[in-house]
Amino acid sequence: MRIGLGIDVHPYATERPLILCGITLSNHGGLGGHSDGDVCLHALMDAILGAVGEEDIGVLFPATEERKGSSSLVMLEQVAEMVAKTGLTLLTADIALVMETPKIAPYRVQMRTKLQSYFPLAALHIKATTCEGLGFIGRGEGVAALAVALVGPP
Repeated sequence: MRIGLGIDVHPYATERPLILCGITLSNHGGLGGHSDGDVCLHALMDAILGAVGEEDIGVLFPATEERKGSSSLVMLEQVAEMVAKTGLTLLTADIALVMETPKIAPYRVQMRTKLQSYFPLAALHIKATTCEGLGFIGRGEGVAALAVALVGPP
């Protein structure tokens, strides 16, 4: 078995929709970035890629004009295919969001279901915490996500 860690941070970009774990959260400004700004998926992909010994998403999916606004789910599909080619499978993943708002509890099941469609055998966990008003996250300037992934034989 192998473990990987992923971390991502994006600033808010209110003109875009907020997308976390491939789910659009209504009535909330989105996150900046070359893709759709999905910090959850970016952290998760880096964790998975680290666990299987591959380069990170910045190397595999460089920030080019062609990627501007693209769905992180397309990249996640490619990462899932890369994992399958190693003969390993994602066994469990734990994603922690660090953000002041919105609350993710109403979206958690939908997020897990979306991720389960890419990794049907994995135990997936999604949680969130705040910074209690401290730092750039506490001031509502951005969001961070941390993920850990465990891969092993199916």
